[in-house]
Amino acid sequence: MATMVPNTDLITTIFNDLKTLNTPGIDSIIERTQYQLHQQDKVNEEESIQYLLLNILECVSVEEPDWSYTASYVWLKYLYKQAALRRKTDVHKGYGRFYDLIKCLTDMSIYNPVLLKTYSKSDIDELQLVIDPEKDLLFTYIGLRTLSDRYLAKSHAGDLYELPQERFMIIAMTLMINEAPEKRLGLVKEAYWALSNLYMTVATPTLANAGKSYGQLSSCFIDTVDDSLRGIFDSNTDVATLSKNGGGIGVYMGKIRSRGSDIKGFKGVSSGVLPWMKQLNNTAVSVDQLGQRQGAIAVYLDCWHKDVLDFLDAKLNNGDERYRTHDLFTGICIPDLFMEKVEARDDWYLFDPHEVKQIMGFSLEDYYDEAKGEGSFREKYMACVNDPRLSKVEVPAIEIFKRIMKSQLETGTPYMFYRDTANRLNPNKHAGMIYASNLCTEIMQNMSATTVIEEEIDDGTIKVTKQPGDFVVCNLSSISLAKAVQDDVLERLIPIQVRMLDNVIDINTIEVKQASMTNKKYRAIGLGTFGWHHLLALKGMTWESEEAVQFADELYEKINYITIKASVDLAKEKGGYSLFTGSDWETGAYFEDRGYKSDAWLTLREKVKKHGIRNGYLMAVAPNSSTAIIAGSTASIDPIFQKAYSEEKKNYKIPVTAPDLSPETTWYYKSAYHIDQLWSIRQNAARQRHIDQSISFNIYVQHNIKAKVLLDLHLEAWKRGLKTTYYTRSTSVEVDDCESCES
Repeated sequence: MATMVPNTDLITTIFNDLKTLNTPGIDSIIERTQYQLHQQDKVNEEESIQYLLLNILECVSVEEPDWSYTASYVWLKYLYKQAALRRKTDVHKGYGRFYDLIKCLTDMSIYNPVLLKTYSKSDIDELQLVIDPEKDLLFTYIGLRTLSDRYLAKSHAGDLYELPQERFMIIAMTLMINEAPEKRLGLVKEAYWALSNLYMTVATPTLANAGKSYGQLSSCFIDTVDDSLRGIFDSNTDVATLSKNGGGIGVYMGKIRSRGSDIKGFKGVSSGVLPWMKQLNNTAVSVDQLGQRQGAIAVYLDCWHKDVLDFLDAKLNNGDERYRTHDLFTGICIPDLFMEKVEARDDWYLFDPHEVKQIMGFSLEDYYDEAKGEGSFREKYMACVNDPRLSKVEVPAIEIFKRIMKSQLETGTPYMFYRDTANRLNPNKHAGMIYASNLCTEIMQNMSATTVIEEEIDDGTIKVTKQPGDFVVCNLSSISLAKAVQDDVLERLIPIQVRMLDNVIDINTIEVKQASMTNKKYRAIGLGTFGWHHLLALKGMTWESEEAVQFADELYEKINYITIKASVDLAKEKGGYSLFTGSDWETGAYFEDRGYKSDAWLTLREKVKKHGIRNGYLMAVAPNSSTAIIAGSTASIDPIFQKAYSEEKKNYKIPVTAPDLSPETTWYYKSAYHIDQLWSIRQNAARQRHIDQSISFNIYVQHNIKAKVLLDLHLEAWKRGLKTTYYTRSTSVEVDDCESCES
């Protein structure tokens, strides 16, 4: 005989709460759930919640998207109950005492003891008064579920203790921990305001690890590998060290000699780049991130490197497995001259970087064209072409590009890195060179290899002395455009966001010392955005329109202006970054290159020159799909895939709809695969002018795209001044007709 529905306080409370919402159809959902529970021999509270959630989620559709918030409410109640049981507080009060939570998780070695050392009990009690549980109602179900499953603090046994608004407050407290005591609490409250209203998100490592006793806060890193056995293995160790703590890694391998090069005068013995990529592939697989996911590594190589053809085949499914690295991501570094040769159907030459350095006395990768159509790279390249002492491989440039496109359509990569554009617009070109980008192609910062100077035995210990290179570190955070622009809070939001990012630099613990040094040397941050498609839909703007291109230009100029101003204000308060003298920031070239000539810009330019700037790099637009989901918006600057889809989890699916979907917005949510990509490129070119680093920009194509069409898209992206393109995402099956075109 079936048992009765358990008369638990929680399920009874939820049923009663849902009835008071007066949502059409809620009564039938409750009745169906009660009937299903009556049919079970045994049922516990968690199972009851799951039955109810499944019934609610079945209602989520393009026509009725708001059921997601009903499901979120149910899950919230379940989270409150779980936290109350662990923390031994009254479940009906939702949030317990904040101080007790911090004390408990500190005693369990989950939280860092520095929180209790910095903030007094009275401080924490004051901050508890600011915590607003009502803000939990802003989450969609997929947003709340993502946050609770992956980011809220749990015990080592996996039991939930922390609740959403407490996570936001802990992040705010952590990032303001070094601020002056007299203004610290005010800044914590301001940071909490920005986070709790979902006006912004912090990067995944910060969201997960802030306030905790383990993990680091930076999103991604880029290393330059020295052409030596020691350099290669040291780099692999550094990559593994960062990967285990949750960092995504970019690795530039363009300095490594090619296959068949000489080693110590012995001809033809070098194995080239691919075996070292294979080693990195094994590192990515074996060094996971605290058991959550395997490491993520992207490798970049120049298009003139002799190993480039093998490199372009490295992720393909067929061919010699000794030269396959299926778990790495690839990026190719492309000078203007190569694109010119592709367009002209001219020949291209491949060289061994070691041989070039030995014979020519320079490294070809150390140069770029300082102006369009002329510069030192093409001069050095032509010197190599014309020197008979150099061995070289002649290949039609278009054949290399065909290999690029073949790999992109099969694997999504290589990413494209347009090195001349990136270096011409580098505000710190006086201090270094940008060789490549990161795992997600939005970071553009000076890079150089770390080398060993000497290794000696001193009083029974072995001491290694290294010359540290610029090991790039990126600290990311993103504005939710749909919320922040619509609520007109950019002027209030961006200054606190820049301060939060700047503080990450000082409080973060990075085990790789040269990365830590580079982080403080440039004080680079990456303020980005998400929710672009969401914002266009709310404003009733068609993606494929001049209006949207103009809006991108104006909006990102405004964001850039406020960001620079915020960094200047921080420089006045705390001092500028150490390499400001001689930079494009100081000389004014940064403003000239972008055509900033209005009175407001000229005034800001003078303030920068007078006071300096706190951060050597300021803006970068990351993919930020996970944090955009939590914030209930669209990812990055991407169009949506579909208006409705199911998010796959381990044991269940979650239906998701485009944000703020309604009869008014639905026609502006056109699928990425139906959008003319030339419009997306034009939009991105407009915003790229205002972003000193780069943008994770995907190209969406259908699987049967003609090679000439894809080639033209890449040529257009290069000509329009994009610094990078991220994945080339193609459909593997026929796509549905576009509803937005049928209105």
